[in-house]
Amino acid sequence: MSLNATATDDLPRISFEFFPPKNPDAEEQLFKAVKVLAAYRPDFVSVTYGAGASSRTPTFATVRRMLAETDLVVASHLTVVKSTRAEVDEVIGQFREMGVSRFVALRGDPPGGIGTAYTPFPGGYANAAALVQGLRGIDDFDISVSAYPEKHPESADRAADIAMLKLKADNGANRALTQFFFDNDVFEDYLNAVRAAGVSIPVVPGIMPIQNIKQLKNFAALCGASIPAAVEARFAGLDDDPAGRFEVAADIAAEQVMDLRRRGLTDFHFYTMNRSKLMSAVLERIGFSALSSVS
Repeated sequence: MSLNATATDDLPRISFEFFPPKNPDAEEQLFKAVKVLAAYRPDFVSVTYGAGASSRTPTFATVRRMLAETDLVVASHLTVVKSTRAEVDEVIGQFREMGVSRFVALRGDPPGGIGTAYTPFPGGYANAAALVQGLRGIDDFDISVSAYPEKHPESADRAADIAMLKLKADNGANRALTQFFFDNDVFEDYLNAVRAAGVSIPVVPGIMPIQNIKQLKNFAALCGASIPAAVEARFAGLDDDPAGRFEVAADIAAEQVMDLRRRGLTDFHFYTMNRSKLMSAVLERIGFSALSSVS
């Protein structure tokens, strides 16, 4: 098995994903979470991005405030849907003027929503691989891309899915951040296939602490991820026990990370859902404390 690196006794490198708030109350919650989680010294944080001028405005505002109020390294997500190359390049320039030098380069969901057919926008970047190439031609950015241990729902098969990841890597991506998953054997098998296909960039596991098992099941069905029966069973009987659900959720995420550490993984990307309490509990279970220093 060829993984990212050899595991050590040191703490892993971590990164967090946040999404732009939709209203002032949500913004207050987000920045409370940012303040708490910044104390764990993440390698970087990322902010998701909506297609279209009105949808991307909250991303600009969130990134700008994070850069102004924290010492965090901030990466903006970037998509190609509903935009020409010139429009995307203009957005890249605006982010660069803010001081952003990291991007998460994505194709983005079809304008009609997940499950509808995707058609490249006329005069736009065709896909994430083309976007990576475009970013690399503009500046020496740090570029992350997506990867799918259980296959992207639109890919014909895993071979086609991995071929797209290889094209993104060949075009200059620095790392891949995976869709969330809960079966580490599935991830290990995927990573071995990725390496066999000649993809050498780090593939960073995306970890989703379970805030709400029912909501997550619905979301997972849309994005091609699965929740093992054994994971779901651990929440049985806890519908009226929020404290119990919290402990189970923290245990599941921490156990997943610790098992992946034993398999040799050194980097982890966490989907925070703009909340810090559960995320902090997971980090403390795997050895972090606030203001931990990660080498």
